[in-house]
Amino acid sequence: MKSITYYITLFVIRLKGIKKEFSKDPIDYIKLRREDICSPKLKGVQSKQFNILDTLLTEVKPAQTNGFLLLFCHGGAFVSGPSKHHWDSIKKIVLKTSCSVWMIDYPKAPENKIDVISKNIDAVYSKALDEFDANRIILLGDSVGGTLVTNLVQRVLIKGMSIPLGLILISPVMDSTMSNPAIDDLDKDDPMLSKKGVLSAKKMCTIANDLSDPRLSPINGSFKGFPNTLLFIAENDITKPDQERAVQLMNDNNIDVTVVVGDKMPHIWPLLPVIKEGKHAMSVVISYILQSIDREK
Repeated sequence: MKSITYYITLFVIRLKGIKKEFSKDPIDYIKLRREDICSPKLKGVQSKQFNILDTLLTEVKPAQTNGFLLLFCHGGAFVSGPSKHHWDSIKKIVLKTSCSVWMIDYPKAPENKIDVISKNIDAVYSKALDEFDANRIILLGDSVGGTLVTNLVQRVLIKGMSIPLGLILISPVMDSTMSNPAIDDLDKDDPMLSKKGVLSAKKMCTIANDLSDPRLSPINGSFKGFPNTLLFIAENDITKPDQERAVQLMNDNNIDVTVVVGDKMPHIWPLLPVIKEGKHAMSVVISYILQSIDREK
């Protein structure tokens, strides 16, 4: 039985018209950006901002840190973000784990394409390696943030760089072509996303209209050598079928991957406010971080 907060959350999602916005082609990215919060006011934690290339980094940390860093790459269909739910989640993670967090506010499409965005993500990771050992860095990405950190790991492995301690993926977009036939069946059940609008946003980020580029569709890259991974899959989410394909590829490569499936949950449910099931999922994220730290100490 679902919590009352589950039904309240679905009602709010429908009331805000999120599905309607993600059913447009072209998608109205200007309207989506009205929810962006780039300089948050966070009580109870310390924060500062700095730039790497065209990316705004916000460092959020507790008064006493444990020497570990979480690189947080937010979702927003490549065209918007970060939003309030990202900052609320970061504050909770910082207070519960004592990690420092860098929120990566990368350049957005359509003004920027995936080559520029990827170059910025690479520069952030290189800067993190200047200040932290790789075994003290954990990557977290939701939705297209999951796309970006997954392909970051693929590029790191290709370059022979040190991989991070762990990887947390929350409803990651693994294939921007949206060509999996199972997606069409899920579209009617997904309360947030629609294939039409998601494809529109992804095309804004492409080079030569190539949606199969591993930087946009990491399902087309290699998962060999990936770090310990925690992956959240929502059942009522059009990105689910390709996440399941990615899990199979990880298993084929003997990657230690833990999968959490949200029964009838919407996209990125661990980050959604109010919903009881989301709060439980966030506690799993925090436990994973703490367990990863304990293994490394």
